[in-house]
Amino acid sequence: MDKEILDFFNTDLQYIHGVGPVLASKFNDVLGGRRVLDFLLHAPSYVRPREILDSVTNAQTGDTITISLLIKSHKRGGVFRGRRRPTQIVCADKFAAPVTIQFFNVNYLDYWTEKLPIGQWRIVSGKLDFSHNTGAIINHPEFIETPENAHKIPKHQAIYPSGEGLTQKTFSNVRDQIFNTIHERIATKQFSDRMLEFIDALEHVHYPMSNDDLAPNGTYMAKLAYCELFAHQTAIAINRRARKEQKNQRPIRAKKYDLIDRFYSILPFELTGAQQRTIDEIFADFQKPVPMMRLVQGDVGSGKTMVAMAAAIKMAESGAQSVLLAPTDTLAQQHFAKLAPMCEKLGLVCDVLTGRDKGAQRREKLISLRSGRTKLAIGTHALFSEDVEYKDLGLVIIDEQHRFGVAQRTAMREKGNNPDMLALSATPIPRTLSMTIYGDMDVSIINEKPAGRIPIKTSKISVMRTNALIDRIAPQIENGAKVFWVCPLVEESEISDMTAAQSRFDELKKRFPHTGLCHGQMDKKERDKVMAEFADKNSEMRVLVSTTVIEVGIDVPSATIMVIENAERFGLAALHQLRGRVGRGSLQSYCILLYGNNITPDGLKRLDVLCETEDGFAIAEQDLMMRGVGELLGTKQSGWIQYHFVDYREHRDLFRLASSAARDSEPDTMTRDLMYIFDCGVNVGA
Repeated sequence: MDKEILDFFNTDLQYIHGVGPVLASKFNDVLGGRRVLDFLLHAPSYVRPREILDSVTNAQTGDTITISLLIKSHKRGGVFRGRRRPTQIVCADKFAAPVTIQFFNVNYLDYWTEKLPIGQWRIVSGKLDFSHNTGAIINHPEFIETPENAHKIPKHQAIYPSGEGLTQKTFSNVRDQIFNTIHERIATKQFSDRMLEFIDALEHVHYPMSNDDLAPNGTYMAKLAYCELFAHQTAIAINRRARKEQKNQRPIRAKKYDLIDRFYSILPFELTGAQQRTIDEIFADFQKPVPMMRLVQGDVGSGKTMVAMAAAIKMAESGAQSVLLAPTDTLAQQHFAKLAPMCEKLGLVCDVLTGRDKGAQRREKLISLRSGRTKLAIGTHALFSEDVEYKDLGLVIIDEQHRFGVAQRTAMREKGNNPDMLALSATPIPRTLSMTIYGDMDVSIINEKPAGRIPIKTSKISVMRTNALIDRIAPQIENGAKVFWVCPLVEESEISDMTAAQSRFDELKKRFPHTGLCHGQMDKKERDKVMAEFADKNSEMRVLVSTTVIEVGIDVPSATIMVIENAERFGLAALHQLRGRVGRGSLQSYCILLYGNNITPDGLKRLDVLCETEDGFAIAEQDLMMRGVGELLGTKQSGWIQYHFVDYREHRDLFRLASSAARDSEPDTMTRDLMYIFDCGVNVGA
């Protein structure tokens, strides 16, 4: 009978008593869905105690109190001489201490005076304030009940993350309706013990008695976290098992050319041990009967692109084609500029295809792809447009893979006959977390940088010393140094003290005439033109003022100075990515973190981490411990799991337990139900 409860979970919230379509749409904005299930997976943030007090005498401003009050008089409000006055209900507590209840909406005057009749006692609950003129005040109390209905005011109120048009009372009313219906169904139907345990855990979380019940390691939050992790790990295990059990998926291709040794011979540098190890792992995957699914994680400047190039060259030895999918036109063009000359030396045709290609030029490139002449195609989402066909697509390489959703990756895979997939990520993630996020992929880590790279010297200074900094870097600029100057905003804002890119550009251009400006609000062609000019080693542009659009997608080996204003406003991962824009040549490079006047101790601590290490994985671990998985991964990483109950910092042991339990088990009915509940995205059958 568990299916019946799942059907109720799938009910649209508008059909819950007292909701309707308008409120349901407001819930959709907050919950990311409008089903009963979406509500149940939306846990309260904290508990607000509402124990009844006898008097306001010992209460403090800002306390949420519940108190028995005698109504003494009404003072009608309204607009007098252009000023709006509240309606005041003058009361007294059990010890005759005066308390005034205030309402500012004059349209409901009669309603409030009827609800609070003179001479009657009422139980009132709300936030306490104090005034020199009137003493204790409660503005717009959240609860007003007669003494016999005092039980309707919760002693421990669950406070939910909310949004416009939704009050906490609305949340509690909908919650009560949902669990009343659940109990009615449990009373008349037979459900499995595990489903009952799961519902019991949900109920304890939605009716918490204290904040301990909502803590990550609270009994019921931990139980729900384990269920969520187990569901996702089971889905990952199913995907992995299905892929490995389907034999002979890979097309059999005979080797036609000897290219890989020639590729190694034209490299102007020696591969690192980590690069060679990763290449060996990829080549081993090519020998297996099932297509490769491998993630290569590497820090900025670790040489992931050369690893991907080696994979494409190996695929070309059999005559098959490869594509390199980049998130931006700029990055695609830079990959092409770097890799096309190598392909030319090897006698391979390399081409670039982006949204810019139109008309005859595009048609010519499509013909070359369809004929199989082009062996490496580099581009953006244009590579999997409907009119793009490949003769034999053997390898799909996805750069900055977190920027592409599942649907986009699937569309690219469908362009070939079960092609191998190689994903690249320049965002280092602690290994335990990456194995959870990418559990259906094999993971390679490049944890060395190419020989000859000089460590970047990183320092932090107050924004008050900006002028001194400019004086200090001026001689280097005059001697040909190139400088990135990154600002968080594009234009000045009255509500923020962050320096805007536009105003910083205006200021620096007075000192350094050859200064460029680049930000996301510019026309894309204009932005790319500025980036290309700055990247040109023969260009006179010496300073590029920019927002974070340069975080990924611009390679300027001659740039040796990175200045980041209001660095405390960025996450560690973002700062590390920005720093990686310099130090890509053979000259000493510097990163200067300018922090604002209002920086917190935690903000300083984050900047200290960056000053102490260049190890992206160590930085990611610190970012994770200090700010949590949400900050590390961001809220828009389409390929990554957004958990409801899991806290990575507190649930590390649960990750391991869930992974171990899911690895070799066949999913039973309850596990399948959990996979549906937590939207694991896997078709596991009936």
